[in-house]
Amino acid sequence: MKTNNTSSEFITHNHNKDGVDRRGFLKCMAWAGTGVLWTMTGGILRSQTLSHHAAPPIGADWSFVQISDSHIGFNKEANKDVAGTLREAVGKINALPNSPSFMLHTGDLTHLAEAEEFDTLDQILKECKTRQVFFVPGEHDVLNDNGKEYRQRFGKGTKGVGWYSFDQKGTHFIGLVNVMDIKEGGLGVLGEEQLHWLEDDLKAQSDSTPIVLFAHVPLWTVYPKWGWGTEDSARALAHLKRFGSVTVLNGHIHQIVQKVEGNITFHTAMSTAFPQPEPGSAPKPGPMKVPAEKLRSVLGVTSVNYVETQHTLAVIDSPLMK
Repeated sequence: MKTNNTSSEFITHNHNKDGVDRRGFLKCMAWAGTGVLWTMTGGILRSQTLSHHAAPPIGADWSFVQISDSHIGFNKEANKDVAGTLREAVGKINALPNSPSFMLHTGDLTHLAEAEEFDTLDQILKECKTRQVFFVPGEHDVLNDNGKEYRQRFGKGTKGVGWYSFDQKGTHFIGLVNVMDIKEGGLGVLGEEQLHWLEDDLKAQSDSTPIVLFAHVPLWTVYPKWGWGTEDSARALAHLKRFGSVTVLNGHIHQIVQKVEGNITFHTAMSTAFPQPEPGSAPKPGPMKVPAEKLRSVLGVTSVNYVETQHTLAVIDSPLMK
């Protein structure tokens, strides 16, 4: 795991022996890993990266898995076989000793939103033992037709341009869309209609209900110079202050950035297609070529564990490549 431990943003004291100082917050970047498995026990989420030895902790009530940025149709030097690396990620999920309850895909399913690209993605995901998948679009999924093809395939029954919510074993999940009106420079936008819907949707939830938000572009400011953030995310997050447990899952930046602040854990996922540079380390973001033998060490999957006795989100990174 790579960290830049140079400021007060990072742990200096670990009172709970769980990797996070609850009086502060953790900010961590890592490129290695194979996605994230999330498990739930007694209303608390726990995460670990999907390595070949990953397994839900003893006592976990249930789990789900997150993948992101498949970019099916991409065929450049950074990765000329994105379908192959997506299949490898599916293989990691299928190898888990207990199948996750469902999968979240946090956008950029395709690279050009072509019908055949959506077909390929759909066929690969059908190979996964975890059949139920919940989607949100990335900016690449809404090219040319404002997301019509995406919504016809993956957004049936959603509101507006694709937002929705659902409940799973006492946890309330909310899929948001922040890629339809991206600002110049790349910042995501939720918009007035969606923000009002979010406020109304949360009114029915008790303060003790665990909340999971997921969207493509990060719902917090990671690196605004590259558009890695959402312009009106503060208004959305203001509606979450009364809840005891909130987890925000995003993609878009193709690397793990995690932050725990107050009652909210933020986590961005790795891509299954190609890495992007660390913020500020290159003139601009975009597909980053790495040596072929290292490619699978910078692609990943995220797993989430729900464990009652763990009150922090811990991520352990391991490469797609065994």
